[in-house]
Amino acid sequence: MGEKTVIDLSQLSRPDYLGSVQELYFLKDNPDWMVCKTMPGGSVFDVGTIFSIPGSDICRTAIRHKIYSLLASPDEWENIYRHICKSYEQDREYLAFLCEGLLEELRLKGAETHHLGMIDQVTGEVYKNSFPPSPSQYVLVKKYNIIKPSRISHNENHLWDYSEYFGADKYVVPLENIVRIGVTSGSSIYKKYLGMDGESKKKYLQELGLKQEMVPWTVFDHPIVDFTTKYEPEDRNLSLQEALYISGGNGQGLLNIIKMSILGAILVSEFFNKLGLFLWDLKWEIARDSGKLVYVDTIDTDSIRVTAKVNYNNQPYLVNFNKQSMRDYYKIMHAEWFEATKSAKEAALRSGKSFLEHLHTGQAEGRHPATPQVDPQFIAIQEAKFNNLAEYIYGRASLDKTIERYNEIGQDEIQYYAANGTIEEYNKLNGI
Repeated sequence: MGEKTVIDLSQLSRPDYLGSVQELYFLKDNPDWMVCKTMPGGSVFDVGTIFSIPGSDICRTAIRHKIYSLLASPDEWENIYRHICKSYEQDREYLAFLCEGLLEELRLKGAETHHLGMIDQVTGEVYKNSFPPSPSQYVLVKKYNIIKPSRISHNENHLWDYSEYFGADKYVVPLENIVRIGVTSGSSIYKKYLGMDGESKKKYLQELGLKQEMVPWTVFDHPIVDFTTKYEPEDRNLSLQEALYISGGNGQGLLNIIKMSILGAILVSEFFNKLGLFLWDLKWEIARDSGKLVYVDTIDTDSIRVTAKVNYNNQPYLVNFNKQSMRDYYKIMHAEWFEATKSAKEAALRSGKSFLEHLHTGQAEGRHPATPQVDPQFIAIQEAKFNNLAEYIYGRASLDKTIERYNEIGQDEIQYYAANGTIEEYNKLNGI
């Protein structure tokens, strides 16, 4: 994208794809591009958009634009290289894995991404590495093919056929690539770990590359990667062997995906560390393009888990500044409904149908409670989180003021649960 690019936002009427967190608009004049519009709505537990946080769309787009700008910067990767050398100098094997090959390219040219820039709300001009005078919730990106696996059934077993991916090009790899710097109380890997016997736990830790037992709110010796499916009705945890099969590439290709995911996570972690926030995990999506791997899709508080340490009545808590705060809200304040979503997912695994079909049928028949409305007071606390981060990203607030405000907002969230008589439940999830 050489000379100035302008997108006429007034021509974007009906989205070509309507997702739970963003709308996609395909461009007739340039079929290789599309416009992504971040929405203020949010989805948890795969139930679709069930809440909305004012201002979150603008802030999340700003985070996305900032991180993609950093990913494309060779200077930023030079900083990450020095950080990695210092952090893992005692682990020579892991250091060699991260530094060989891909990182050398990143230090020279920056990362390949689908991000072309943020679109100015007024003029429509696309800004690649800086923020436009009138920030918006619109970004311009390269478009990649989405190939959905086909489903087959045999003896009431429901299988997914990924053979179309082999030999394909310019497609999004059908994996959610989850990088974990540590483990939280809400991590799916921790829940899976708790359900295992002793021998199974040992094998699971070995596959993840962990040498220590899994304990909530502890940091791993180094980041790890695990995988779930991307285009099946519900996210399905995958072994490394399964991830290799459905990735559509060879073994070295999967290792490169793992390396790329970890390196990107370290970059994002350093960005949030400067803001006084700790990154626990994030999800990457990666595309294949003529033999290259490309960072794609959203990267914001919808796909990352960052926390701030806050003391309340002499008790330390890790307050979520991401979508996990909404998950916790439903678990604590609407526990019966949350249990209904789990029941519907279990039924879906047996039937092969969408879990939403089971959930909605149960609600219609009175077996499951209706989807609850979020308390406006709690929404206001989440809105304050986004506003605080946006003020800093746009250069309207100092770092010290931003960190101070994080603590105030964290106090407000903990006080909300205390006032509603549910502080013990909150403590079980986020107390340390």
